Amino acid sequence: GAKTAKKAAETKPTPVAKAAPLTPEVTHRIITEIRSRYNVPPRVTMTVSDPKPGTTTGYDDLVVTFSGGTTNTHHDFLISTDRKTLAHLEKIDISQDLMSKIDVKGRPVKGNPNAKVTIVNFDDFQCPFCSRMHSALFDNLFKDYADKIRVIYKDYPLVEIHPWAMHAAIDGNCLGEQNGPAYWDFADYIHANQKLMAGKSKTDAFLNLDNAAKEQAQKHQLDADKLQACMQKQDETAVRASMAEGDKLGVDSTPTLFINGERFTGAVPESELRAVLNRALADNGEQAPANAKN
Repeated sequence: GAKTAKKAAETKPTPVAKAAPLTPEVTHRIITEIRSRYNVPPRVTMTVSDPKPGTTTGYDDLVVTFSGGTTNTHHDFLISTDRKTLAHLEKIDISQDLMSKIDVKGRPVKGNPNAKVTIVNFDDFQCPFCSRMHSALFDNLFKDYADKIRVIYKDYPLVEIHPWAMHAAIDGNCLGEQNGPAYWDFADYIHANQKLMAGKSKTDAFLNLDNAAKEQAQKHQLDADKLQACMQKQDETAVRASMAEGDKLGVDSTPTLFINGERFTGAVPESELRAVLNRALADNGEQAPANAKN
């Protein structure tokens, strides 16, 4: 046995195939074509690596480096072995379902908790477009789809431009910790009364938000002291974690909706939302509601 093993170990390694080098003319064509196609600014210099044998039949792999000032970026291209065709391969990570990357643990749910269609909305209580989206979702759509969808809000306050959005998110979450419906009533009220909440100053706004939350606590018979302590603390940790999660998912404005993993940005028109929901229901073998007009 030992002999055969020794013999196998002595086998010469297979020579690694090398790709033919690029001629200066081909390199020039690659750079010119990429500059024109991608509007590369004149200040940016480009270098093309030596080609390497690739995994795509008939093509070699190339790396094109863009250098501008202090930053370098590298982009993968393919070049055909006859050097007549350049291809750009965009790789998209599909190893995980997008929805599984969104942490909805402990978030208040509106609609059917076991629905096959989930809408996650990254929301900002002070954003006018969010207010429009909120009313499209809950004033109209919800009448038809309530038993077929579940809606979950995540916090994404645009703190640079919305001075009271963080405070509103924390107050809402203080309610949500005790009672889901109280959170949603608060969300309805704040989205519908953004101007009223703003008052004349940030101090005004904070007071108005706290009072609105206290009203919900009374209405839903919550523990008022617990709510007060939570609102006084104004702990931003959970909201900041939600914002960081949004950043990773490519959220950069509000509202941003994920419907069974598909991303929609801005106040999506209601007719479009209905079409998306009907398609998501059909994908899961469910009928669209009888009165759901596209």
